[in-house]
Amino acid sequence: MAQNDKQNQQAEAPKKRSKGFLIVLILLVAAGTWFGISKYIHGLHHEETDDAQLESNISPVIPRIAGYVKEVRVKDNQVVKKGDTLLILDDRDMSLRVQQAEAGLATAKTNLGSAEATTAASKTSIASTQAGISTIDAQIEVANVAAQRAKQDYERYYNLYQDHTITKQQFEQAEAAKQTTERQLDVLKQQKNQVAKQTSTVASQSNATSSQISVAGAVIKQREVEVEEAKLNLSYTVITAQESGRISKVNVQEGQFLQAGQSVFSIVLSDDVWVVANFKETQLGKMKEGQKVIVHVDAFPDHEFAATLTSFSPATGSRFALLPPDNSSGNFVKVVQRLPVKIEFNKSDDALVKQLRPGMNVTVDVHLD
Repeated sequence: MAQNDKQNQQAEAPKKRSKGFLIVLILLVAAGTWFGISKYIHGLHHEETDDAQLESNISPVIPRIAGYVKEVRVKDNQVVKKGDTLLILDDRDMSLRVQQAEAGLATAKTNLGSAEATTAASKTSIASTQAGISTIDAQIEVANVAAQRAKQDYERYYNLYQDHTITKQQFEQAEAAKQTTERQLDVLKQQKNQVAKQTSTVASQSNATSSQISVAGAVIKQREVEVEEAKLNLSYTVITAQESGRISKVNVQEGQFLQAGQSVFSIVLSDDVWVVANFKETQLGKMKEGQKVIVHVDAFPDHEFAATLTSFSPATGSRFALLPPDNSSGNFVKVVQRLPVKIEFNKSDDALVKQLRPGMNVTVDVHLD
């Protein structure tokens, strides 16, 4: 009898175990089914990726001229405002160049004054010679009248002399008067020619000095530009912040020589932060601008940031690589590409957004509805 009871207990034990296992299995299948269905439904209305980072505008601090660092006025991670002085370069060389340019400008102005004075003197000389020509013209007219009268007297005395009405002495006096007036007329004409030549020479000199005025004026403008350039370069010895933000690590020391165009450090404009998420090309079918996005930042795991999808990149990330792929060369292997998508935070989270830093990892969930 005892043996039969023992056999019945052993038969009931597997039945109980089989029943418990079946219940657990059913629960697991139900949970798996619910999880799969929920994920499927979620996938129909959402697109997610963890290939996303925070981005922000970064303004590099770059000197426009070469020089030695005289003073460093900022420290690592310091907050600065637009216009704050960051670095001061040694300005002695630039100050000397300003003085040199100003001296060149003064010399050019002196040359202009000299050219203007020479031109004024030439114009005065031209007026004087022209007045001399007018005087000689008047004298020539008088000499012409005298010569005509002497010629007429000579002809009259010649006829009288042929008739033996006058003496030879009287005829010779008329002939001498005729020759004298003719020579005086010739002398006046020669003087007029000489004065005309002098006038032409003075006029040429005046034209030359007038052109020198134009050249001197052009030189003055050039020297003025040189002065402005020298002053501008002098102003570049004081390097200021172009934007408000936070300074990165300051890799510069006093006495260090900086080249023009050398990036010294950067200013991170942390007030304007956004997300760049790299979605697979197979996820982009239902995504469009203006859709709602939930952003989870690893630094704030318990907070959901509300954001909006604002734009898509014009090309995939691989097209902007240093060596973009060329599928026409070698063997082709299809690789799923990723397209950068810009996501901007809503204003409701401004307080926390200001604590975010570019480069932080985030996870984004785009609501497709």
